[in-house]
Amino acid sequence: MATSTDAGADGRHVADRHDLIRVHGARVNNLKDVSVEIPKRRLTVFTGVSGSGKSSLVFGTIAAESQRMINETYSAFLQGFMPSLARPDVDVLDGITTAIIVDQERMGANARSTVGTATDANAMLRILFSRLGTPHIGPPNAFSFNVASVRGKGAVTVEKGGRTETTAQSFSRAGGMCPRCEGMGVVTEIDLTQLYDADRSLNEGAITIPGYKAGGWSVRMFSESGFYDPDTPIRDFTEQQLHDFLHHEPVKVKIAGVNITYEGLVPQVQRTYLAKDREAMQPHIGAFVDRAVTFTTCPGCGGSRLSEAARSSKVAGISIADACAMQLTDLADWVRGLDEPSADPLITALGRALDSFVEIGLGYLSLDRPSGTLSGGEAQRVKMIRHLGSSLTDVTYVFDEPTIGLHPHDIQRMNDLLLRLRDKGNTVLVVEHKPETIAIADHAVDLGPGAGTAGGEVVFEGTVEELRTGGTLTGRHLDDRAALKDAVRTPTGTLEVRGADRHNLQDVDVDVPLGVLVVVTGVAGSGKSSLIHGSVSGRDGVVAIDQAAIKGSRRSNPATYTGLLEPIRKAFAKANGVKPALFSANSEGACPTCNGAGVLYADLGMMAGVATTCEDCEGRRYQAAVLGYRLGGRDISEVLAMPVTEAEGFFGDGEARIPAAHAILRRLADVGLGYLSLGQPLTTLSGGERQRLKLATHLAEKGGVYVLDEPTTGLHLADVAQLLGLLDRLVDSGKSVIVIEHHQAVMAHADWIIDLGPGAGHDGGRVVFEGTPADLVAARSTVTGEHLADYVAG
Repeated sequence: MATSTDAGADGRHVADRHDLIRVHGARVNNLKDVSVEIPKRRLTVFTGVSGSGKSSLVFGTIAAESQRMINETYSAFLQGFMPSLARPDVDVLDGITTAIIVDQERMGANARSTVGTATDANAMLRILFSRLGTPHIGPPNAFSFNVASVRGKGAVTVEKGGRTETTAQSFSRAGGMCPRCEGMGVVTEIDLTQLYDADRSLNEGAITIPGYKAGGWSVRMFSESGFYDPDTPIRDFTEQQLHDFLHHEPVKVKIAGVNITYEGLVPQVQRTYLAKDREAMQPHIGAFVDRAVTFTTCPGCGGSRLSEAARSSKVAGISIADACAMQLTDLADWVRGLDEPSADPLITALGRALDSFVEIGLGYLSLDRPSGTLSGGEAQRVKMIRHLGSSLTDVTYVFDEPTIGLHPHDIQRMNDLLLRLRDKGNTVLVVEHKPETIAIADHAVDLGPGAGTAGGEVVFEGTVEELRTGGTLTGRHLDDRAALKDAVRTPTGTLEVRGADRHNLQDVDVDVPLGVLVVVTGVAGSGKSSLIHGSVSGRDGVVAIDQAAIKGSRRSNPATYTGLLEPIRKAFAKANGVKPALFSANSEGACPTCNGAGVLYADLGMMAGVATTCEDCEGRRYQAAVLGYRLGGRDISEVLAMPVTEAEGFFGDGEARIPAAHAILRRLADVGLGYLSLGQPLTTLSGGERQRLKLATHLAEKGGVYVLDEPTTGLHLADVAQLLGLLDRLVDSGKSVIVIEHHQAVMAHADWIIDLGPGAGHDGGRVVFEGTPADLVAARSTVTGEHLADYVAG
């Protein structure tokens, strides 16, 4: 019988031999029976081209199984409230530990979410002011802009001892919400001309809000409410009818035999659109809100979101509104200067949390910064805050490109944090493309050799030094250095920016040259996005492509998102003499069994749901009759299964020639998505693939100036050269391209560089260099110049 002192043949305790995470036969997404052994308590980096299967292995297999197994330790009751996770498609997963995922998902789909509320900092600050603030105004809720003040009184009937007693009682709750803006910090004014066309009646489509179609349920609620005649133009409504149409308070009405709540159009718009974060809206909804709504700082609270009482209570002369508006480096200094022995543990904890922000490179933020305005990289670093001071060991931290949005100057700091987590005895798994972070890894796993169906295999496993000489695509490009251009283009004009003062910008004047490739750079938080998105993006003829995620259901795919399916459906319909709707899996042509999804979902309550391929359509999503119609010898399901490169040739000439479809496919190939199948669900695309899909879609827009926000995000080293070629083609075709970027290869390739700094937050916000990359390297006068000079020197 084994005892606690038994050791194996190698002299180690038997418990110490579980030092590997073993994956055998992983088949998630495009993985092809991948088997890999990952050392524990080491930093392992996963590399490979976009779409090679890195995220499928790390997030979709290892992290997903760890979370699923942890969830199974809870009671069935609790599991019913948790997201149900299916077991990844893998034969063996051995040695996995608790996984903590730190991803790039944007934070805050709620307009009230801020950096402070998304972390523990605001909660601790509210407790601090409730204990030390003078005058004392109440508990922590009295300093929360999410809690409204409530008062009430009335009679309460209590039955006890066989008799009934009625007593008068009152109730009050002190909240910190500004009553004018309801904790939003801004008040809205709605342009009624953007909501309806006064010359039309409701039945003629007077309401011009997206989604409000004549005959649709949302419009029928108005036209059949009985408050006014739906055939009368809105211009001819009486004063009372116009009030009922626009501002009527909620009331029950019966429409088509169904009791529903009717309310005026304006409160509907406020409830449906204005309570959401602008950053989380779909593009066409966001465009409507931009047209119809003017946001102005709340005059009641000055944008602080807090009530007058909450702003009146102060600690050391500072109100909680002042504290939340401070740059975090300044707030940390203020907290450290507090001398209150009665609250010493709280002050120490708050100071530690604020120091973590500074340490991770986010000291330029403030607690009142809306979390929806953070970039993907900033959101990921905010999520890291809670793990920095953690005493947990032997857990697995999973990071998704933690260097995104970081200037080369800041990458070393991020590397130190990753190594610190490892040195505490944790396993750190990092999906990464940047050579600076790949270089610090103890172990490297390279996936490929290509993307999509051409990827999904482990092409290398070993040390970083072995990777350099391993002959893989990543190894060959690991030491790539882009050279400065021999000659730069001559500008055709300038775009003037004068007095820019958004966020931390300090009255910036700058001339952005047109007709060339301009790179705007600087350390994280120096004001790059504030300058370009605040002063350039909103102008006529400017097409801005940001990093916001693509919104869509599991039915959405590249063909539907890019508009490619529309000309294809029409061509199928014309060739076969039938309706285009038959060739939509969301419409008449859908398989009736699976409703066009291709799979059937079984909801098993707190157990993981099961998805099985539909037996009737065999996963092809269409009715059998629809699959009988052909174009160029292919049915619609076969077309959607084609990769972009094959479809480009198919629709380029011959019987199936569709110029409109061919143009879209050519743009998809231009941005490096030639391997993607047309019908692949958007939910399975990697971050880099989603961004390039957006780029391909925007390339069709009419506009002379393109603004790209870190287009190298998620791009493999080998793909950066292809991106630079695309940018060159755009400029050579007569476009102006402005790129917000940290990648040195893009900087070296630019015709003109605008460098902001010198630091972040209130230490930045100034233009510290304007000129060619060669001049920046020669001067070495800025942090960017130093790093770019070292980069091109190689």
